[in-house]
Amino acid sequence: MTYVDIAEDNYQRVRIDLAYDGTPFAGWAKQPGLVTVEGCLEQALEMIIRTPVRLVVGGRTDAGVHATHQVVHCDIERNRWESLPGRSQSLPAEALNRRLRGVLGRVLTEAEKELGLPARFNGFLHGSIRILAVSAICHTFDARFSATGRSYRYLIDDGSSCFGDSALYRRLAWQVDTPLDVALMNESCERLLGLHDFLSFCKPREGATTIRQLRELSFHRTEQGLIRADIRADAFCHHMVRSLIAAAVLVGSGAHDGEWLGDRVKNPLRDSQIRLAPPWGLALSEITYPEEAAFETQARQARARREL
Repeated sequence: MTYVDIAEDNYQRVRIDLAYDGTPFAGWAKQPGLVTVEGCLEQALEMIIRTPVRLVVGGRTDAGVHATHQVVHCDIERNRWESLPGRSQSLPAEALNRRLRGVLGRVLTEAEKELGLPARFNGFLHGSIRILAVSAICHTFDARFSATGRSYRYLIDDGSSCFGDSALYRRLAWQVDTPLDVALMNESCERLLGLHDFLSFCKPREGATTIRQLRELSFHRTEQGLIRADIRADAFCHHMVRSLIAAAVLVGSGAHDGEWLGDRVKNPLRDSQIRLAPPWGLALSEITYPEEAAFETQARQARARREL
């Protein structure tokens, strides 16, 4: 039996769009003994479907990193999928959406016990994972490899915001001690745009390439005085976003001149000059996909090793 037979005849591929506050989680990826976003979502799905479910994610996030729009897919046996509405007249996707919202609440309550939080924190995890949409999708869709781009946003407070030294904002923005030159940061980051080897800004994985196409890295001040960074690429290496943000802050603070970032990408080298920006200012904000007819072609291209 071919893959197509299995996917189309026996299984329904399902796309789930979600958002989460990454503060209490040890990242996206399921890990033994740790509370993760993937672990909680898989547990909720298995309680509903009554069989193990494997998730494929569009963009993995580190511990403490948020997502305003994440995408995953999974395959559900067709008979289980079609039975989801029960006696209701709703579609399976609508039924799963509704049931996921309820079951996730119970899963997150149990996760609080695993974290060992004191009683005064009861309900701390409630609502930390939000289901945005559930939809049936064709078997050629791959949440990871069909993606054409990923976008993140990062918030920085350099003391110019209307929040002052508010402790209530400390988990949403990186609070730096030095005023930053946003114009210089933007000018310097233009040297990074395009297809480059980003080894200087990545934690390389064995056998994986560090070549990426960076499409945007820009900074602007919000009405509240915070600095918002928008960063967009075809894909990102491990720690690449936080490394780029930290490097741009070094330029904006005057620790390095405007040529430094360009030199780093022209001469890729992993060393101690590059630090990581803290995770709590970072959020995955968008994953883009082509039209349905191009899902499979895009996935094949994404799996191919990038070269300069």
